[in-house]
Amino acid sequence: MSESVSRRRFAAHCGLLPLLGLAACAAGAGLPAGAAALLAPGGRLRASINLGNPILATRAADGAVGGVSVDLATALAGQLDVPLDLVVVDGAAKSVANVNSDRADVGFFAIDALRSEGIAFTAPYVLIEGAYLVRQDSPLVDNAQVDHAGTRVMVGQGSAYDLYLSRELKAAQLLRAPTSPAVVDRFLAENADVAAGVRQQLEADAARLPGLRVLPGRFMVIAQAMGLPATRGRAARDLLARFVEQAKADGQVARALARHGIAGAVVAPAGA
Repeated sequence: MSESVSRRRFAAHCGLLPLLGLAACAAGAGLPAGAAALLAPGGRLRASINLGNPILATRAADGAVGGVSVDLATALAGQLDVPLDLVVVDGAAKSVANVNSDRADVGFFAIDALRSEGIAFTAPYVLIEGAYLVRQDSPLVDNAQVDHAGTRVMVGQGSAYDLYLSRELKAAQLLRAPTSPAVVDRFLAENADVAAGVRQQLEADAARLPGLRVLPGRFMVIAQAMGLPATRGRAARDLLARFVEQAKADGQVARALARHGIAGAVVAPAGA
């Protein structure tokens, strides 16, 4: 699904950015002349937005899409002085496909080696905890108890958790929901033993549904970065990396997390 942001709406959004603590919308703020030709060669910045990670993006009741990734995409389009098109999907695998197939210029991803074949990543801008959820009467009380024969773990298809647990779990069986937001409902429907996902999403599901609890601690830390098609080359990747480092250093990322009420995710340290 494609959601085009018109020049008029984009300009109005840019007028709000100082209130949001985001980058100025003036052309070239922080990026050199010619950056748009490398990062948005079509004259518009197409940003793939994944609603499967509620820390980064959500859809409001009125249909509007917002969140940390939308704020960063808007700030980047402002620096490039081009209109912004949001290419909205409901899962990480679809977002990866958007960038790999050149249907989007940039995306927001958990860094994973399997994705680096077609996507060039920046350093991370946010670190997020991956956690496990179980039923209240489950005998599991610790993350280390999950990887045992007979344990069935539900994950979102193509998510960072799917990729990581596919490598790390040696005895437990992985089951896959079509998207990350559907994990807990599918976990209940298929009577799985464990649901894996973003801690905040699992905590929200535990509050929404009776008889569930989130195991203490975390089984992984997800490094969320921006990425673009690797075919764009080193110069384009370096420009995007420069934008991300600026967004961390000047507080844009921290203010976006605060504005959207995101708890439990932290700004990543400065990258190389």
